[in-house]
Amino acid sequence: MTVVETPPPLPVRDRATLRDRTAGALSPMLIRLAAERATGVLVREYGSLHLAEGRVVHAESPLAPGLDVLLTAHGTLDAAAWPWTDDIPAAAHRLLAAGLLPRGALELCGLNALYDAAYFALSPSSTPGRFRYGDPPTPAPLHSVPVAAMERETLRRRELLDRLWPDPATDGAPLIRADPLAPPPLTPRQRAVLDRVDGVRTAPEIARELGRPAFHTLVDVRRLAAAGLLAPASTVAAPPVLPQVTDPDIALLKRLRDALEAL
Repeated sequence: MTVVETPPPLPVRDRATLRDRTAGALSPMLIRLAAERATGVLVREYGSLHLAEGRVVHAESPLAPGLDVLLTAHGTLDAAAWPWTDDIPAAAHRLLAAGLLPRGALELCGLNALYDAAYFALSPSSTPGRFRYGDPPTPAPLHSVPVAAMERETLRRRELLDRLWPDPATDGAPLIRADPLAPPPLTPRQRAVLDRVDGVRTAPEIARELGRPAFHTLVDVRRLAAAGLLAPASTVAAPPVLPQVTDPDIALLKRLRDALEAL
C-alpha cells in the first residue's frame, strides 16, 4: 500500500501585514495627517503633496512634468486650449466644462501626473517636511488618492527601479552615452531617450522634453544603464593627466636612443 502525503499548503501573502509594514515607511508625518483628515500642503525637499480631508488631491515636483506638459506634448490637447493657471483642479474643471477632453482621459492623465510627482516628493530627503494647514482647495473633478495607496505605489516603483539597475545615480545626474561592444536592440521609447543623452541633460529634463512621465523615463534610463549604453557623468573617470615633456627631456631621450643604437 502506497501512502501519498498531502503537500503542505503554499504560503499566502498576508495583504494586511504588507499594508502594516509599508504604512509610514516614507513619511510618518503624512500618515499622521491622513489619520487626522488634515487639509493643507505638505512641503518636502523635492516636491509637495496637497491634502483634502487626509487624501492626496494633487502633487507637484520640479522633477516631474505637470499635467499641462503631459496633455499638450503629443497633441492630446492643443497648447493654446490649456487654461494656463497653477490651480490644476480649476484647470481640469475648465477643460471638462469646455468639452475639450473626455472625463476618463483627463482622470487617467491626472492620476498619472499625481503619482509621478508624488514619487519624487516622497524621495529620501535631507531636510524635514513641513505642513501648512489651509482651507480646502478647489473641489477637484479628478479622483483623490488615499495616503496609504500613495505610499505603496511609491515603494513599488522604487523596488522596480532597483531590480532594473541598483545605482540611483542615473536618476538625477547628467547622463553620457557609452559604447558597449554588443549593444542590444532598443525599443522606440528607449531610442528617443538615448538620442537626447548629451552629457548635460538629466533624466527628468529628458522626460520634460519628451512630454513623458518622469518615472517612465527613469525606467528607460535604468534599463539603458544596465545594458551599458549610458552612465551618469559624475561616475566617469577623468582621463589621466600626462606629464609635460620639456625640451631638455627630449634631448636626453635622443642621447639615450643614440647610445642604444651604438651598442
